[in-house]
Order: sequence, then C-alpha cells, then structure tokens
Amino acid sequence: MARHFLRLAATAMAAVAFAVTASAQGLIRDAEIEETLREWTDPILEVAGLTPADVGFYIINDPSLNAFVANGQNIHLHTGLIIAAESPAQIKGVIAHETCHIACGHSVSRQRAAEVASRPALISIGLGILAIAAGEGGAGAALIGSSQQFAALNFFVHTRSEESMADAAAVEYLTRLHQSTGGIVEFFENFRYQEVLSNARRYPYFRSHPLASDRIRAVRDMAEKSGLMNEPPTQREQLQYEMMRAKLIGFLDTANKVRNEYPASDDSAPAHYARSIAALQASDIDVALKEVDLLLASQPDNPYFYELKGQILFESGRTAESVAPHKRSLELKPGQPLLLINYARSLNARDEPGDVEAAESALRDALIAEPENAFAWAQLAITLEKQGRRAEAQLATAESAYSIGDIVRANLFAHRAVDQLERGTPTYRRADDILLITDPSNPDNRDFYNRANRGPRFSVQTSGRDMPFGNFTTDGR
Repeated sequence: MARHFLRLAATAMAAVAFAVTASAQGLIRDAEIEETLREWTDPILEVAGLTPADVGFYIINDPSLNAFVANGQNIHLHTGLIIAAESPAQIKGVIAHETCHIACGHSVSRQRAAEVASRPALISIGLGILAIAAGEGGAGAALIGSSQQFAALNFFVHTRSEESMADAAAVEYLTRLHQSTGGIVEFFENFRYQEVLSNARRYPYFRSHPLASDRIRAVRDMAEKSGLMNEPPTQREQLQYEMMRAKLIGFLDTANKVRNEYPASDDSAPAHYARSIAALQASDIDVALKEVDLLLASQPDNPYFYELKGQILFESGRTAESVAPHKRSLELKPGQPLLLINYARSLNARDEPGDVEAAESALRDALIAEPENAFAWAQLAITLEKQGRRAEAQLATAESAYSIGDIVRANLFAHRAVDQLERGTPTYRRADDILLITDPSNPDNRDFYNRANRGPRFSVQTSGRDMPFGNFTTDGR
C-alpha cells in the first residue's frame, strides 16, 4: 500500500514539472527549412542584442502548436505551429516573442517561479496521500489531481509579467527591422478560443502562454502604434513560407490532406512540391519524379529540388542515379553539411571506383560544420570500413553512438578502436577520450549501465586503466 502511495506521489510530482523538451517526437533536420528560419530569426536575435551563432534553433516533429526556449539559448519550434501559422509574419512574431525570453533572462526567473509554484502542489499531494491512507480515496485522489492546477495557477502569476514583456519586446524588435508587427496579433487572435478550453485540451503553447483579452488588446495597441501592423512580406519571404509549409505537409501529413490543400488543378510551385513529396511517401516514384522535374524545369538552379530528386531516386533503390542530383545540389549550395551527407550516402551506396574516397572527403567536411551529427559519423564508419580501415570505422561508430547518448555502445566501440589504433595518434587519443567519458565506473554513468544491464561486461578494467571514479564492478561493489 505504501508503495502504491509513493507511485501516486511520484506521478503527481511529475505533473507539476514545467520544463518542456523535444522528447519522443524527435527533431527534424532539413537544410531548406533551417535556412529559411535562420534567415528570418538571425536579424531578430541581432536587434535583441544576441549573437546568432550562440543561439540554437530546433524544429520538433510534433503536430501540436508550441514554441519555447529551453536548455539555455535554444529556441524550439513545433512543426504543428509552422503549418498552422498563416503567414511569415505570424511565425516571426512567435520567434520574436521567444527571443525576448532569452534576451530578457526569463529562463532563470522561470526556474525560480516553477520552484515557488510547486510548493502548494506538494502540499496538496501530501494531503491527498494522507487522505488515501485514512480511507478517503476519492478525496485523496481529488487533492492529488488538483495539484497540477494549483501549481499552474501559481506559476502563471509569476510569469504573466514576463509574457507581457515578451510581447512588447517582439513588437519592438520587428519595428526596428521595419517588418510586420501584426503577425503576433493575428496569431493570438486566431487561437484565442483556446482560453475557453480546459487546460488538458489546449495546445501546449497556450498552456505556457495563456491568452487574455487585455493581453491581446495591449499587443494590438503596440502593433498599431508601430505603423507596421499591415506591412506585407516580401515576395521571397512569402514563397519561402509557402514552400516550407508545403514541404512539411508533404512529409508529415496524410495523402488526403495533401490532396485537399494542393489539388491536381493547382499548378503552383508549393503544390508540385507537396505532391512530389507525398508521392515519394506513398512509393509512387513515377509521380514523385514527374512533379519534381516540373519544379526543376521552372527553377533549374534550386539546390533543394535536386536534393529531393536525389532522395526520391535513392529511396526507390536507384542509388547510382541519385549521385548526380545530390552532386548538383552541392554545386548550387557548396559546403551545406546536410547536402554533403546526402551526397556521401549515395556515393557509399553506388560504390564505384573513387566513390568511397569522395564520400569520406564530403563527410569530413560535413563533420567540421556539425561535429555531433550522428548520421554523418555512421556514414563515415561505412566509408572507412569499405576502405579496410576497421579501427577508424569503429571509432566513427563510437562517435555516432556517443552523439545520440548511447554511452554503452560508444564505450564498446571505443574500446575496440583503442585496442587496434596506434598509440599516440590523434585517432587513438580521441578513442581513449570516449572510453574515459563513457567509463562505467563513473558514478554519472552507473545508472545508465544498470538500466542497460551491461555494467560489469564493459568494466574499465578490460582496458587496463585505473578506475578513477571508484570501483563499481560486481566484485568491488
């Protein structure tokens, strides 16, 4: 019974946590979408006094509406918000709002607010557990269930002023850039109905950014005073928005959604884009190629259309044919790391004379730009293995595993690499570094190894080194 109470308490405690993370949905990597969002975001960061290179931008594959700042200077945007937004100005308004949370130092103050907000929730949980122990199960469950509401109400009391500050700052940033200030107003007004829904039914964005009539009136007043309320987007921005949205709908939505949004009668570039991608998703390769070829006929210098054609050919098993469009995408967008990785993957698969060497060169360049790209490391492992350089391939596999947090696998392959690499070389030192940081005797790693049920098997004793964090093997426990 006591154990059951503790489980209830733990569940309720989890309910009052306010930190939001990318979680199970995963991140989306797309060179074109990242380029568009960076082009829109970097000027906003600069006018806010931030250095764009210091601010991370992450796209989360999640159909719900949400945007947030987490883990330092990192802006996260859900695909659902991008698709639901009706204009570039609406997306920019949300980004400008989130930028203030970084520039205005709200991350620290929100952590403190969450700590304060959790106190009445914990009291409610404690009373609920006592009520259950006294035989009043219904009352106890009600108290525990209400703890989240108590915490939320208390949290929003502390953060309401920050939301207003972020609204004002967003309008200020966009005004200084002479861009539309009406987007954030439109976004809020389009979803003000969320306020009449229960907290559980609201989109995540409006749980953490509660709308109120006075808040919307205030931001509208500021936007109108800026004189830029109805400033239209440039033709480039509008096309970027439409292509980005079409791409996401093509990859992430249903075939019915694509047909409804982009019927066959629609001859626009976004429509051809969405239909080509949707056909690829449905393995209708002929239609996918037909649609992308229409795009290339109208825009022969668009690197992302060549990227899509290369992807269609590769995923349909025509790997040799996929090399040329991927190579052309790089000629049009030199040095783009994700395009380099696509090109290298096609070279690895074609495996003609000189391909693996060219693939290695492309992957090395990509990893200079993105040293923690796990997929690039995995492709490099394939390339090195094809060249008979097994020890280096094992190190690349360790790098790939370490990049995604699989320290057990990283330790295993780093150990194999250390056993075979020449001592004192840069590759040996890097393998040794990974071996040390993934050491199962490190208390920080012990829980991970215990969950994997493989702790003793990869004891650092097997490498012949001392155990700098103490002996946590079976014998020494």
